[in-house]
Amino acid sequence: PVQILSYLGGVVKVEETDLKPRMGFLYPILTHNISVFINATREQDSGQYMCTVNVVDDTIRLDKNVGIINLTVLVPPAAPTCQLHGNAIVGANVTLSCSSEKGKPSPMYQWQRGPPTLQVFFPPAQDRARGTLKLTNLSLEMSGVYVCRAENQAGSKNCSIVLEV
Repeated sequence: PVQILSYLGGVVKVEETDLKPRMGFLYPILTHNISVFINATREQDSGQYMCTVNVVDDTIRLDKNVGIINLTVLVPPAAPTCQLHGNAIVGANVTLSCSSEKGKPSPMYQWQRGPPTLQVFFPPAQDRARGTLKLTNLSLEMSGVYVCRAENQAGSKNCSIVLEV
């Protein structure tokens, strides 16, 4: 463990880490509430944080003096990339793919066909985890704009592709 913040002898000390300009105690120590804040969170701030309280002349018992919390910083998906795999000719099969380079947790993907012929897709044609949509036995009526939405608890982003059969 790396110490990042301490209060000792009436002095608050913030250690030289990348958290230094972004963190501190939320309340004055005299309130006995030693909550901390982290501003402008980053994915790399995720991890286990430990609070240790030692009172002068008190018996140090590890099970009583330590609090642990796990922090997971969520990251919204980056704008995904939509691609067409295969030849879009009548009677053929194609796969549309959608992938986002960032996102924590990993984004799930949802394909739909845009207006005027709105259509939502389900498994097995669509794989939500992989971001693929398999279109089989293409017909002229399947031409249109297909939109992929990459989504997780932190947000969502879209991309689209025009299919011309």
